[in-house]
Amino acid sequence: MKKLGFILILALTTVYQGFAQNEVDALRYSRLNYLGSARFVAMGGAFGALGADFSALSQNPAGIGLYKSSEIHFTPSIAVGTTEASYNGRYRDDYRYAFNLASAGIVMASRTSQNQDNLWKNVQFGFGVNRMANFNNRILIEGNNSSSSFLTPYRDNAQGIAPNDLGSYDTGLAYDADLLFLRDANDSANWNYQIDLPYGGVNQRKSIETRGSLNEMVFTVGGNYADKLYLGATIGVPYINYSETSTFTETDDEGNSDYFKSFTRTDNLETSGTGINFKFGIIYRVTDWLRLGGAVHTPTFYSGMSDNWNATIKSYFDNGSSMTARSPEGFYEYELTTPMRAMGNIGIIVGKSGVISADYEFVDYSTSRLRAPDYDFYNENETIRTSYLTANNFRVGTEWRYGILNFRGGYAYSANPYRYGSSAANQTYSLGLGFRDKNFFLDLAWAHSSMNEEYYLYSSNYVDPVNLKMKNTTFLMTIGIKY
Repeated sequence: MKKLGFILILALTTVYQGFAQNEVDALRYSRLNYLGSARFVAMGGAFGALGADFSALSQNPAGIGLYKSSEIHFTPSIAVGTTEASYNGRYRDDYRYAFNLASAGIVMASRTSQNQDNLWKNVQFGFGVNRMANFNNRILIEGNNSSSSFLTPYRDNAQGIAPNDLGSYDTGLAYDADLLFLRDANDSANWNYQIDLPYGGVNQRKSIETRGSLNEMVFTVGGNYADKLYLGATIGVPYINYSETSTFTETDDEGNSDYFKSFTRTDNLETSGTGINFKFGIIYRVTDWLRLGGAVHTPTFYSGMSDNWNATIKSYFDNGSSMTARSPEGFYEYELTTPMRAMGNIGIIVGKSGVISADYEFVDYSTSRLRAPDYDFYNENETIRTSYLTANNFRVGTEWRYGILNFRGGYAYSANPYRYGSSAANQTYSLGLGFRDKNFFLDLAWAHSSMNEEYYLYSSNYVDPVNLKMKNTTFLMTIGIKY
């Protein structure tokens, strides 16, 4: 029965954006926003050819080869996520604060030999954690709908199905809450379901609160050959914690129905998973002022993804009565493979005054795949293949020194992953200040990102899109000790 219920949800994902595993989940865990140390973030994450920063171990692991001394650091941060939503001419906004640890780790560097003729100068080992994505946000959407009800697709998809066979997480819930009903004996004979206000005339409001993150534990080894060639390899163990609570309310504010007053649907989802990937990198010092780098990341293999979800509908009627319908507790385990990545890096060293760096990243979001032993995910994987694009992402950064102070700035562009519809490119601007002496450093950073996206309250066949503008402002502080 669990499998049957799961397949029914999959079949109805075009009707209601429920919590079946689909292309939305694949993109959520494939699209990374490299966070980490304050220095790294302040310079736009463009550290592929510079190295000697712990966050680069999740990007170009050859960067560990530029460490000449050991280091330990940690980076607390605070993020403020804000959203602006426009739906059918009505504007709403909301925000959410989140405290987190953006990066923490240790690098151990040692000379390979006291022999000056040995071309392998140093070997380094690193271990710690970097944050790869934040999921903390809150969205509020509200507007009047004069063309359909949230229940309209439920009615259309329930036709001809006996009540006992309706979906446990959608049409069956609406039926149990007396929102989807059989008006008379003729309807019952044909399972011809009805709803109030199928053509709209209702106020619709939805709030969505998401929490969690994607973090990556890194185990890195690297080396320095003749102070010209730097090599590194990372075993990455990313782990996902994601939760979402959404509340949708539909109200007959204008009294268009003599029976229906309002209903509220509440959905809860919790997702967790742990994966593994491998990263290989190289940096070559062409001259004293020019470094070139490159890295390849294998796909990440999440073999232990699991979802838990449930739904509740509460309905209210003009006669003062109300009803509550609850779904079963949903649970499913599956696998997810996210895309491989390839990077090219360049760094320009301006004497002892500063650096300028740039990174290019190639990633094909259409290669993500969902798998399970008891379900082939054919339709979902086909949707991934046809809905998403190859993306070309760019990052640039600079740092200039004035005594013991370092002034930094950066810009990052994450390209639109969608083949159709939304144009959801993400742009991030960043600034930072650092204080460094021989054995101690303190770095501060500010980063602001923004992205526009289209969102549908339910199937696009019935409702116009919500125009979302999503912003995130992050403040970071890194404290580190060299030894």
